[in-house]
Amino acid sequence: MSSRREFITLLGGAAAAWPLAALAQQPAMTIPVVGFLASSSANAPSGPVAAIHLALKQAGYELGHTVRMEYRYANNQLERLPALADELVKIPAAVIVTSGGPAPALAAKAATTTIPIVFAPMPDPVRSGLVASFNRPGGNITGVAALTIELDPKRLELLHELAPSGGPLAVLLNPSRPDTQIQLNGIKTAARSLGRELVLGYANTVQQIDTAFAEFAGQSVAGLLVAADPLFSSQRTQIIVLATRHGWPAIYQWREFVDAGGLASYGPNLFDAYRQAGLSAARILKGEKPADLPVQQPTKFEFVINLRTAKALGLTIPQVLLGRADEVIE
Repeated sequence: MSSRREFITLLGGAAAAWPLAALAQQPAMTIPVVGFLASSSANAPSGPVAAIHLALKQAGYELGHTVRMEYRYANNQLERLPALADELVKIPAAVIVTSGGPAPALAAKAATTTIPIVFAPMPDPVRSGLVASFNRPGGNITGVAALTIELDPKRLELLHELAPSGGPLAVLLNPSRPDTQIQLNGIKTAARSLGRELVLGYANTVQQIDTAFAEFAGQSVAGLLVAADPLFSSQRTQIIVLATRHGWPAIYQWREFVDAGGLASYGPNLFDAYRQAGLSAARILKGEKPADLPVQQPTKFEFVINLRTAKALGLTIPQVLLGRADEVIE
C-alpha cells in the first residue's frame, strides 16, 4: 500500500507541475511592431509621427503596451533607404508606414512582398508603380495619395498673384526625386500660361539649399515657389529664414510652413494625411489586408496666408486673395 500511495503522490505532483512547465516553454507574448521608414532625418518636425501615434490611439492601441514603433530615418540620403527597409523587415515589423514620397515606399516594396506597407502621403502611386489602382491596390501596399507635385502649378499661380511685379519667379526643386521631370513640366506649363519667367534652383542636400538661394539672389527674383519635396519640408525653418532674409514672398506645400512663419501655402492637410495612414495601419494590425483597403485621397485643400509675415516683408496682400484664403494668420 505504501508503494502505491507514494506512486499516486508522485503522479499528482508531476501533474500539478505540468501546466507550469508548459507555460514556461511558451514564448513570451510579443506585441506587434509598426515600422516607420522616412527619407527625412529624426530631427525633422514631428507632426507625421504624432499623427500616426494619434491614429493608433484612436484605433484602441496603447503605444508601448499593445503596439510599439520602430523608426528608421535616411537623413535625406535616399541611397540608405533599402538597407533601412531591410532592417524593419528583419525585426519583423507587422506593418511598415513610409514617409517622404515614392522613394521610401519603393524601397519597402523591394524589401518585402509579404509585410503590409502603408505609404503617406505622396503623388500618384499608380504612376509610381506602387499600386495597381486606387480602388484595388493589389499586393501588400496601400496608403494615402495626397496630391503633392500635382499642386505645384496651382501654387505658382497663387505666387504670381502674391508677387505681381513681373520679375522672374524662383523655383526650388530637388533633382533626386524620381518624378522631378514630371514636376518641372507642370510648373513650366503654368509659367508659360502666366507669362512669367522662371529661375530654377536645385538642391538635394542642406548645403545646396543655401547655394540655391545665393543663386536666386543674383537673379533679382520677385518671389519663390518651394516645390513639393520631403527634403524641403524637413528643412522648412532654414528655408523660411532664407526667404525672409531676402525679402521674397514665398509659397509652400504644407500649412506647417505658414505656422512656422512662411508667407503662404496651398495643399491638403498634412497631419490628417498621416493620421489616415495610421488608421490604415491599425486596420491591418486588426486583420484587414492592404489589397482590400483603397488608397485614400484628400477631399479638402487649404490656402493659408500669414499676414504677420506679409507685414514683415512690407507686402500688401490683394483683398481678393485674402477672400479666397481658407485661413488668415494675423
